[in-house]
Amino acid sequence: MINNNIIRKAIDKDIPAIQQVATTSWNHTYEGIISAEVQEDFLKMAYSEKALIHRLESTLFFIAEVNGKVVGFSSFSNIDTSKKTAVLAAIYLYPEFQKRGIGSKLLQHGLVQLNGVERLLVEVEKDNITGKAFYTSKGFKIEKEYVEEFSGHQLPTILMSLSLN
Repeated sequence: MINNNIIRKAIDKDIPAIQQVATTSWNHTYEGIISAEVQEDFLKMAYSEKALIHRLESTLFFIAEVNGKVVGFSSFSNIDTSKKTAVLAAIYLYPEFQKRGIGSKLLQHGLVQLNGVERLLVEVEKDNITGKAFYTSKGFKIEKEYVEEFSGHQLPTILMSLSLN
């Protein structure tokens, strides 16, 4: 049973915990999909302290805490109210906290904050079975498939969208 489950806005002091969740969940999720070397290079860039400070200031960035421990996070970016779209840039949890409703709460918390947005986009790696199943269960639909250049690695990717109106 999960007690004291809190979703809140991430702050600077959460950065080390966010980095740990990112590394652990990426290594678990993308093992056999993205090489360890490419993962490490991406994580160093995208989850550096400098990059995270910028993301905390410029995106909707939330963390999930269970009993005072950060166990996951979500980030919503590219919020364009004129086009009424936003991007779910990230949603990651420690593997042992998946399938407990925490990812759903992180997603829902962000959706509530997206005033004026009618469409949420997310990119998911084609071989990320868990991610695709999660987004499909939340009502996301596949818009297109393509190959993304990812740190010198060809990565089959799916763009999914969720209608919020």
